Amino acid sequence: MKEHPLALIVDDEPDILELLELTLAPMGVACHKAVDLAEARQYLQQHSFDLCLTDMRLPDGDGIELVRLISQHFPETPVAVITAHGSVETAVEALKSGAFDFISKPVDLQALRNLTNAALRLPLRYPQRERRTRYRLLGESAAMRAVRSKIAKLARSQAPVYISGESGTGKELVARLIHEQGPRLEAPFVPVNCGAIPNELMESEFFGHKKGSFTGATHDKRGLFQTAGGGTLFLDEVADLPLPMQVKLLRAIQEKSVRPIGSEKEISVDVRILCATHKDLAALVKEGSFRQDLFYRLNVIELPVPPLRQRASDIPQLAEHILSKLAGINQITCPKLTSDALEALQVYPFPGNVRELENTLERAMTLCDSEIIEAKDLHLPKAEPPSTPTSLPVGSLEECLEGVERRAILQALERTHYNKTAAAKLLGITFRALRYRLKKLELE
Repeated sequence: MKEHPLALIVDDEPDILELLELTLAPMGVACHKAVDLAEARQYLQQHSFDLCLTDMRLPDGDGIELVRLISQHFPETPVAVITAHGSVETAVEALKSGAFDFISKPVDLQALRNLTNAALRLPLRYPQRERRTRYRLLGESAAMRAVRSKIAKLARSQAPVYISGESGTGKELVARLIHEQGPRLEAPFVPVNCGAIPNELMESEFFGHKKGSFTGATHDKRGLFQTAGGGTLFLDEVADLPLPMQVKLLRAIQEKSVRPIGSEKEISVDVRILCATHKDLAALVKEGSFRQDLFYRLNVIELPVPPLRQRASDIPQLAEHILSKLAGINQITCPKLTSDALEALQVYPFPGNVRELENTLERAMTLCDSEIIEAKDLHLPKAEPPSTPTSLPVGSLEECLEGVERRAILQALERTHYNKTAAAKLLGITFRALRYRLKKLELE
């Protein structure tokens, strides 16, 4: 935390200004008070502030104007907005405009202290370039440079981020880097695969439970929100949440509090929410299988992670890193790829992305007879030209469709080394649906 922080607080209500000042003073934060946008602009020209707190409704404008002004001209100053209770749309608009965070009226003093502490832990300099992440999130393509640059900016915010992209692109790594570059670095990063939790245990896992609240509850249990307290909760495969749980999750995010099963009291939680899925959330909203209000709350800022086929120029660097890591684990000399092998890797579309590249190289390293990996050692699947039959035997439509389904499933199983969970993800279906199709097609 900075030695003598200075905050700009903007509100036309004297009672609110006094409350904010009395709360920040014991934290060693001095305050300049402004009652409208005009006075706030004057202070910004005269002083360098470590934090700005502004009400949304001001006599000569609104807080969004101030957020945009500070984001554009004073990007090193985090600005948080004070919104009316339950005004989710306003909070989301503020975050999209560049606000660091928001707090609702009536102001919860502990939440205000948490917000202030997080803002004051931000680095003094606003990151102009992606530096530290280039050795973790590899690739010098324009696409990956853009991702790293956005990570550096998002790390300075508390806004929820929706990390989109295909399976195997590295979405969890992106989430970890956002956490590690932000003010919550010293607090936990808690990843959870939403599709791996049984429905009947989901509420207990997320919110915790009290001893005796249901059969088998032999002791109090902290939920994931409490475990991630002060840090980041990463909801992987968030599209797999059942609708009843989506309602409860939305409420927890909006109210910043949870109620453990069997408890009469709500517990305040201070977490940043990051989420990811390989599915198209917007399409799921249209289908009605994902709540629109939760989608807008999670998708304040979207960070797309490009598939490997769109950054083939990064494959040589990625391959060298993967082989070096595997050689270190197995305590052997790091093998080299021939130019033909590299070319084959760069031409192949990698539907499984970086994860499939890792599996391919590990298999090649295990099976090749020397320290040189040639194209034939990669055993990459050959792309089959699409078939366009001119006629079908009478009454064989179902058989034809089953044949297409069978080939798609077998290819997915081969690419994932017969890992059914990974194959289901590659096919974009649930594990249960894959099991049903395997049984129907007699592929078990």
